[in-house]
Amino acid sequence: MTTDANGRLVVWHDGNCPLCRREIALMRRLDRNGAILFIDAVDAADESCPIRREDLLARFHAQEHGVLLSGAAAFAAMWRAIPLLRPLGLAARWRPVLRAMEWLYLRFLRVRPRISAMLR
Repeated sequence: MTTDANGRLVVWHDGNCPLCRREIALMRRLDRNGAILFIDAVDAADESCPIRREDLLARFHAQEHGVLLSGAAAFAAMWRAIPLLRPLGLAARWRPVLRAMEWLYLRFLRVRPRISAMLR
């Protein structure tokens, strides 16, 4: 199942990644309305993983209105669900903004292992 009974946005994250844990902790604090269902993809032992677990952990993923998103698009969906960050998420609906965000995200993925190692 990839959406909960309340229709919340589903976000999968890497619970073994110190950087990811910090970011998700911040998003949980900002999600005061409980609009997001956060699932640790490392511990998800049920059918909640819509794709191979390795692929799910390689990039950030979310499911919005039944559509699986990854990378910058997934971040934008998460931001749209949080009132404080909603303007950023809405801006990403403009294709040039989303392309720029994805370009930055791909560069970030290259340094993510080093940043995570420093946070351990």
